[in-house]
Amino acid sequence: MDSLDKLLAELKAEYEEQKPQQHQLKANSIKPVNKLQPKSESLIDNLLAKVKADFEQKDLAEKLQRQQELEQERMKQEQLKAKKLEELTKQAQNWLVKLDPFSLEGLWFEKFAEGYPSKLKAAIEYLQNSE
Repeated sequence: MDSLDKLLAELKAEYEEQKPQQHQLKANSIKPVNKLQPKSESLIDNLLAKVKADFEQKDLAEKLQRQQELEQERMKQEQLKAKKLEELTKQAQNWLVKLDPFSLEGLWFEKFAEGYPSKLKAAIEYLQNSE
């Protein structure tokens, strides 16, 4: 917003610099200065309002773009997570097939898997933590 305030101040300064020149021209004309001054101020106010609206529109567009980029990144991370889980599930299935249930590791795993809804979920957890 500082840039908007700065731009508004610059426009106002330019307008006030041009005011004395306008007064000289107006003094030579038939129309009184007081009648034109409110009209000029309203034109400047309209111009400033348009500039402010343009900046607000650009800010909104930038925010929307950032939100879209964040959403795309979130979706990408979810896809990577899903792919990793899929790969880990395959590894766990292969590990379970190769596991001898009567070996020390197999007996230990039977006890370990009791706290899980399935042996596959237990194997996934075990392989995830052993990496």
